[in-house]
Amino acid sequence: MSDSIYNVNVISETDLPPPVAIKAQLPAPQAATATVVRNRRALQNIIDGIDPRLFVVVGPCSIHDIGAAMEYARRLKALADSVQDALLVVMRVYFEKPRTTVGWKGLINDPDMDDTFHMEKGIRTARQLLLDLAAMGLPTATEALDPVMPQYMGDLISWTAIGARTTESQTHREMASGLSTPVGFKNGTDGGLQVAVNALKSARQPHHFLGINQDGRPAVIHTRGNAYGHIVLRGGGGRPNYDSVCIALTEKALQAAGLPARIVVDCSHGNSNKDPALQTLVAKDCVEQVANGNRSIIGLMLESHLNWGNQEIPPRLADLRYGVSVTDACIDWPATEKALQDAAALLRPVLKARKSA
Repeated sequence: MSDSIYNVNVISETDLPPPVAIKAQLPAPQAATATVVRNRRALQNIIDGIDPRLFVVVGPCSIHDIGAAMEYARRLKALADSVQDALLVVMRVYFEKPRTTVGWKGLINDPDMDDTFHMEKGIRTARQLLLDLAAMGLPTATEALDPVMPQYMGDLISWTAIGARTTESQTHREMASGLSTPVGFKNGTDGGLQVAVNALKSARQPHHFLGINQDGRPAVIHTRGNAYGHIVLRGGGGRPNYDSVCIALTEKALQAAGLPARIVVDCSHGNSNKDPALQTLVAKDCVEQVANGNRSIIGLMLESHLNWGNQEIPPRLADLRYGVSVTDACIDWPATEKALQDAAALLRPVLKARKSA
């Protein structure tokens, strides 16, 4: 074909092994599958109101260092076990990062963080980490940034987010309708709710769309619709939206659309004005709302790492500070531990009444 018609702006193409080949090389053991199934069911029970606990999606803004991620996971598993009577803790493992303009796009896109873009290596590295976390019995959450990657690792994920930049995308709404996990749609970057409400209505319906199958071949995907979509409030437009008034307005908007009043609050982004120190205050406010009788808040999201803040990716990767985010700023481990322990302490006395209601 003439390059004057096709691939005018494409420099090269690199074939990837199909999902079935990657999964054959990195298969999910029965115990890992059991972890995923058990925690998906637990999340569904929380969304349905059968389980009165909250779930908390907590972890690094993005994964860039497998060693640090595993250290974080070991600490988180011990913490999760200690608060499991009040909280279902899900580790945030984001491998793909949306960028407003340009920048590092995540472990899958550029695993070596040097603009070599060895995506096959990134996929294998990400899947192996998910296998290791599942072996620990730790549920995981990620953002579905494109419709291809769930075919490679969706079998190891318990909860999925659709980001504020992509909630309005028809492609992501269709994809969410077929995902096997509960899906949280974030409100728009301007703070508006309608985009997320429309997305929830769409994702609950069956769809036909183009995708790839496990053999990596183009296919028409037919979905049944996802009944476990819910809204994620993350602030926006220079305003937070986690306070009791915003929660009540969200409940009203969901009910008007014929949707269950199920709300997750992202304690970062617009709700913390990008200041990690405010995340724990947002979480405390939301848990206090639940303690005071709120029924619609079902979960929280926190950006957390071993150490505080964030860092630019330096020219010499050896200069990276261990356990510090390379994307959004995170709270550190001591703040994380205290936030979850305090939340559990506030929730324990009210869970029985919450379940009865």
